[in-house]
Amino acid sequence: MVGRILADQLSKQIGQNVVVENRTGGGGVVAAQELAHANPDGHTILLSSMGILTITPQMQSVPYDVERDLLPVANIASVYNILVTGSRSPIRRWQDLAEMAKDRSRTVTCATVGAGSSQQLSCILFAAMTGGQITQIPYRGGAPAILDISTGRVDVMFGNMPEFLGQIRDGGLRAVAYGASEASPLISELPVISRDGLPGFVIPSWFGVVVPGRTPGVMVSRWNAELNRALEAPEVQRRFTENGLQRLGGSRESFLQQIAADRQRWGEIIREHNIKPE
Repeated sequence: MVGRILADQLSKQIGQNVVVENRTGGGGVVAAQELAHANPDGHTILLSSMGILTITPQMQSVPYDVERDLLPVANIASVYNILVTGSRSPIRRWQDLAEMAKDRSRTVTCATVGAGSSQQLSCILFAAMTGGQITQIPYRGGAPAILDISTGRVDVMFGNMPEFLGQIRDGGLRAVAYGASEASPLISELPVISRDGLPGFVIPSWFGVVVPGRTPGVMVSRWNAELNRALEAPEVQRRFTENGLQRLGGSRESFLQQIAADRQRWGEIIREHNIKPE
């Protein structure tokens, strides 16, 4: 979705068709490998998840050098992390989840969608910071996880707001609180966990653009400028807001600082909890 919104605007700006090509597999590794081997002429860019640049290379061997072969250009969007539960669940506040997780007489379950995903890291960090025990239930994708939460087979899920919006609006899921740094204007009344008694519980989940490592500096600068210009377009801002996305942008240097900070933070959690690829 982020890629298509960007592609529509960039096509207008640069006067060339910007085509979105989905390359699934390996949690982004397949796409990153293709970019790493692409001609560094500025005509191939990758919309990279946070995981590709900060988490996956710390969990497993990848067929490229994340420092040398992937050149960060600009951060684009952050997805609001949100805690959801079923509409009939007794969990109405994040504190309810924390209390239930401390009760050893029952098992609290949390849906995840892959080792090292923001969903899994959210569960691990929440349990560690609140002193509870939460059992992870892994799924191959968000759709079956959402189904099981809505029917009560799984208690909760921390995840990306856009994939929950339909079920929240239809009443199948209850939005509880934000694991993001702030609330989305779409559901502004929900508490932000880090401001509501659990400082430091902030789960970033961003998407940024990278190019092949040998791309000339002038082309990198041009892409940074065009991407920031695209993010200022009213249509892009509207579509981001409607779909639960935070607009980012900024300099290449600020993007590099974000990458470094997240590598350190999640690297420590990966090593402490011995998270391995599934």
